[in-house]
Amino acid sequence: MKVKRIISNIAASNPGDGKIFYESIFGLKLVMDHGWIKTYSSGEEMTTQISVASEGGSGTPVPDLSIEVDDLDTVLKRLKSENIPIQYGPVSEPWGVRRFYVRDPFGKLINVLQHQ
Repeated sequence: MKVKRIISNIAASNPGDGKIFYESIFGLKLVMDHGWIKTYSSGEEMTTQISVASEGGSGTPVPDLSIEVDDLDTVLKRLKSENIPIQYGPVSEPWGVRRFYVRDPFGKLINVLQHQ
């Protein structure tokens, strides 16, 4: 038996509220829409992983999701253009990532990172 993928599910009274954040900010595509659930994807093939943590690193809270990107500055510009506040960072961490925290429209703490 092998795990093929792990899917993160976020509870939301109105799943459509994630459109700007996940499509416009991160460039994800809506790949499934049943009204009650909307699934966004980058189309990238990813390694399946789960992280279990006592903190988020550098004394920060454990984020709900981590999104690795190839251009952190582009994401920061898009967030600024939508007036979405940054919760932490951006900062270069000693373990080799540059990152920041932001909250999605559903209140989830998102760790956005780029490996240096």
